[in-house]
Amino acid sequence: MVKAYLYFNAAMYLLLAAWCTVSPWGTAGALGLRLDGPSGLSEYLVIYGGLQLGMSFLFAWFARANQLRNGLVLALAFYIPIVLYRSVSLAMLWPVGSVTLALAVGEWLLLLAAALLWTRTRAAR
Repeated sequence: MVKAYLYFNAAMYLLLAAWCTVSPWGTAGALGLRLDGPSGLSEYLVIYGGLQLGMSFLFAWFARANQLRNGLVLALAFYIPIVLYRSVSLAMLWPVGSVTLALAVGEWLLLLAAALLWTRTRAAR
């Protein structure tokens, strides 16, 4: 189950990295971001393309190497602060667009799944 979760994250971030790289103005616009000039585009491509590609690699690496606990630590290290920041920003800036809200729901579900898997793996030891 943990391996499937890690591979799901790897595939999801690989697809997101590709989508953001191929269509930066479309994806940025859907998130409410403006890409002003070459510097803005470069930053967007680095974070939404490069960083997500790196995240994809890490999730796949831990799944393939059968380092499942390390993969779950990675997921928790990513999703706890993401969900915390997202929750605070939603509370402060509500209402937000539907894409932002969908991302929030997805992040909450990914965090919940990681926490449940972590609890199960801890109990099985």
